[in-house]
Amino acid sequence: MIIGIPKEIMQGEARVAATPETVKKFCKDGITILVESGAGEKSHYYDDQYRNMGAEMVYDPEELYRRSDLILKVKEPQYNESKDKHEIDMMHEGQYLITFIHPASPGNHSMVKKLAAAGVIGLTLDGIPRISRAQNMDALTSMSTCAGYKGMIMAANDLSFFMPQMFTAVGMLKPANVLVIGVGVAGLQALATAKRLGAVTYAMDIRPDAVEQAKSLGAKVIDSGVPAEIAVGEGGYANKLPDEWIQKEREHLKGVIKDMDIVFLSALVPGKVAPILITEDMVKDMKNGSVIVDVSIDQGGNCEITTPGKKEVKHNVTIGGIKNIPGLIPTSSTWMFAQNMYNLVNYLVKDGKIELDLNDEIIKSILVTNNKEIVHAGAKEAMGL
Repeated sequence: MIIGIPKEIMQGEARVAATPETVKKFCKDGITILVESGAGEKSHYYDDQYRNMGAEMVYDPEELYRRSDLILKVKEPQYNESKDKHEIDMMHEGQYLITFIHPASPGNHSMVKKLAAAGVIGLTLDGIPRISRAQNMDALTSMSTCAGYKGMIMAANDLSFFMPQMFTAVGMLKPANVLVIGVGVAGLQALATAKRLGAVTYAMDIRPDAVEQAKSLGAKVIDSGVPAEIAVGEGGYANKLPDEWIQKEREHLKGVIKDMDIVFLSALVPGKVAPILITEDMVKDMKNGSVIVDVSIDQGGNCEITTPGKKEVKHNVTIGGIKNIPGLIPTSSTWMFAQNMYNLVNYLVKDGKIELDLNDEIIKSILVTNNKEIVHAGAKEAMGL
C-alpha cells in the first residue's frame, strides 16, 4: 500500500497530515509513504526528518497523487494554482482520501459532487463518532482543543481593552465579559483560556451535561430555553432543532449578548449545517468594539453575517470567520492530527488493504463518497438529495 502526504495549499494552512514520527510507524507496518517536499516546513517538520524515517520525498504533487492508493490531507481538496488544476483532478478512481471534508457545509457541496464523480472514496474526519474505541482517531476533538485555545487568544488580541480586571493609579478597569455558545471540546477550552486571561465567563449550551461541565470551569450559565428531550441526540450530541426552538434560543440570547465583549461561537450538530444563533440584528445590538469568533464556520457558522475565511468589522463588531485556527499553532496541532490519522488508518487497513465494513459505526459515520455516489446522510440532506 502507498500513502501520499501532499503539501497543504489552503492559504495560511501550516499543518501537514503526517510527522516523521508517524511516518516511522507507517513504514514499520510495511506501508510506503510519499511526502511532498516542503509539506512539513511551516509546522517545523523538515524533509530530512521525513527521509530519515523512511519516507520517499516527491517534488511534483501530480506524481504523488498518481502513485498513491490513499491520500492523507488536513483540508478538503482545492484548486491548485501552481498546477492550474483542482486537486481532485489529480486523483484517480478507486483512490481513498481521508481529510476534513465537512460535506454538509454549503461551500463544499460542489467539491463533494466532484469527488463522487471522480470515483474517489472520501472519508471525512469530522464524522468520527465520539465513542470510546474511536477516541484515539478523533481528529475533530484534537483540532477543537486547538481551536478553542487559539480562538480565544485571537479574540483577546482583537479587543481594544484589557481582558482582566486592572487596578491602576488612575482607576479600575472592569474585566471583559466572555460568552461561549456551544461548550463542547472547543468551547470548554475557550472558557478555560478566557478564565486564565481574567475574563468573567458565561456559557450557553442546549445540553445539560455540557452546561454542568461549563459550570465546573467557573462559567455563569445562560439558559437556552430548550428542553433536554429535544436538545440531546444520539451519543450525547446536540440535535438539529426545529426552527421554532432555534428562534426561542435566539430570544434568550438577545437580552444577554448586548452586555458581552467577546462571543465565542462553537455550536455544532454532527454532520449538519451549523445553526444560525446570532442574527445581524443581534450583532447591531452588541457593544462597539466587541468581538465574535465563529469557529463553527467550517459547517456554515453560527452567526448570520460571518464571512467564511475572513475577519471583518461589521456594525462596529469584529467578526472572525477564520477557517484554519488550529493551523495557527501548527507544531502542536500537526502532532495531534498526525497521531489521529495513524490510528484511523491502522483501524481501516487489514492485510495491507483498506476494508470498509459498511455496518461499522465508525465507517458509516465518516464515509462521504463511494461507488461514484454521495452516501453521507448530512451532506445529502443539506444538498436536498
